[in-house]
Amino acid sequence: MALDFLAGCAGGVAGVLVGHPFDTVKVRLQVQSVEKPQYRGTLHCFQAIIKQESVLGLYRGLGSPLLGLTFINALVFGVQGNALRALGRDSPLNQFLAGAAAGAIQCVICCPMELAKTRLQLQEAGPARTYRGPLDCLAQIYRQEGLRGVNRGMASTLLRETPSFGVYFLTYDVLTRALGCEPGDRLLVPKLLLAGGTSGIASWLSTYPVDVVKSRLQADGLQGAPRYRGIVDCMQQSYRAEGWRVFTRGLASTLLRAFPVNAATFATVTVVLSYARGEEARLEGDAGSAALAQPSSL
Repeated sequence: MALDFLAGCAGGVAGVLVGHPFDTVKVRLQVQSVEKPQYRGTLHCFQAIIKQESVLGLYRGLGSPLLGLTFINALVFGVQGNALRALGRDSPLNQFLAGAAAGAIQCVICCPMELAKTRLQLQEAGPARTYRGPLDCLAQIYRQEGLRGVNRGMASTLLRETPSFGVYFLTYDVLTRALGCEPGDRLLVPKLLLAGGTSGIASWLSTYPVDVVKSRLQADGLQGAPRYRGIVDCMQQSYRAEGWRVFTRGLASTLLRAFPVNAATFATVTVVLSYARGEEARLEGDAGSAALAQPSSL
């Protein structure tokens, strides 16, 4: 369990460092005004942020996801593994159920973390900024709105994370079996990268419209009076104002991010587990257990 925890944390850090710039672009595209849009698309958003705020602007709000990584990865990998063992059989349905359970439980940390990240990504740069960092952001929200404010968007986060994690682990399991990912295979790491990256894309596609609603609810009231009364009201207002395309806003940057993030995450998990278990095997004199470890075993 200690190795699983360490590998999951390292993989999560690698994934966030690779994918956070894409996430910043995604959030800004999702919540920009339809009457006066700032950005024409993904590439223009990247260029505008770098021009106005430097490359560091793409990493605004990075502290919040990094802060929650330790707990989120421990929960995801720990719950998924234990749920799968409790279900008794490693089948596609059980992979989905175990992944869904992991996704639901980690929302307790994920929701406040993403609320702080969204607020930090959208605030103005310079000395006039409202929040100094993720903890200051959550502290201010708690003082103004209480516990309910800190958990704003929890229902939409649950609706997004529960099925998407189920799809993620199911897709990863199906792909690793189809690709023949076995310890000792010289192409194991590229196969795991392909499986992990593709699984990330599949999981985002399965619930992306819910993510748009979540971002809008969590950003609501940041620049003016609150507009939405809840999930259904947000969906109705967004659809009436912008049509069905509003639910795909920011999708390009999300999919661009999904593959390298999950590839980096699984590559790091694999390397950490393989090194750690290789050291164990060397100390125990058991060369047979030093084979490359698969993240699916988590």
